[in-house]
Amino acid sequence: MDSHGQYEQQLVWTVLTTDIGPLLLAATREGLVNVVLHATDAVREKALERLAARLGTQPVEDARSPLLAEAIRQVTAYFAGELQDFALPLDWSLITGFNRQVLRELASGVPYGTVVGYGDLAGRVGQPGAAQAVGVAMGSNPLPVVVPCHRVVESGGGIGGFGGGLETKRKLLALEGVLPEPLF
Repeated sequence: MDSHGQYEQQLVWTVLTTDIGPLLLAATREGLVNVVLHATDAVREKALERLAARLGTQPVEDARSPLLAEAIRQVTAYFAGELQDFALPLDWSLITGFNRQVLRELASGVPYGTVVGYGDLAGRVGQPGAAQAVGVAMGSNPLPVVVPCHRVVESGGGIGGFGGGLETKRKLLALEGVLPEPLF
């Protein structure tokens, strides 16, 4: 507790090695709050600075924190091909409004091994014609992989964009059986 009898926000993080590179996982008491792709030292430092500023507390590295244990277990199982549905408490505090609405629909309504078009996802949240806004929501996703923005593709059959790079998107879709494994 702080000097005013309030519980301070707790923010813990670790970096997990995966098939798509290092992932920074950060959690609060509410749940997993951030997943950062390609978490090299420079990327990690910048992400931790942003988290501290947004959440008003200093992140603490703690791979053994109970707040992270289940996220580590589930993300590891996902990349091992042993888990298809994440069942983690999520802290949505880094995203609001339309973007949160779209990401919640994505998390609950687009299962493993399937894809959805940007426009289709816009329609699911009652905003037909907002495909570009859905693209913006995907780009602002604070929880990639767990909230599967890699499953959103162009309606014409193109793979679409991905903040973690198209190669990473292809690997995730291949892991889920949507795309064939690359030959090399």
